[in-house]
Amino acid sequence: MSIFTRLAARSDLPVLTTMLDAYRVFYAQPSDPEAAKTFLEARFSQRDSEIFLGEMDGKPAGFVQLYPTFSTVSLKRMYVLNDLYVLPSYRGQGVGAALLIKAQERCLEKGYKGLALETAVDNPARALYEKLGWEKDIHCFHYFWAAP
Repeated sequence: MSIFTRLAARSDLPVLTTMLDAYRVFYAQPSDPEAAKTFLEARFSQRDSEIFLGEMDGKPAGFVQLYPTFSTVSLKRMYVLNDLYVLPSYRGQGVGAALLIKAQERCLEKGYKGLALETAVDNPARALYEKLGWEKDIHCFHYFWAAP
């Protein structure tokens, strides 16, 4: 089985829409393929994220979405790895690792400071992140303000 990762194109919108909707459902959001499609169309139009598609034996298997941002303290650009999703039938076969490695390579290509991500404390992918050199932040608290 061969895994291939590549920068997604607008022509990948149908398969990305299906996967983004499944990703959202995984995180207990209601299925809404039309909203997923609209969201992805905006990302392509506004060019405010980079999406990489993972394929196994020529079939779509997962995606990773990176959002460029800045670190004021280091005065450098960085990515927020906001989304990583592998279709259930492809999990445990290296697709997630290939997508994470592609994200790391992209970061190096651009000369960025690094990649940040947050994940649920019970997410089994944590072991994969740590295996690939990601470090759990134990020095900071993360806060979120939700608009009413």
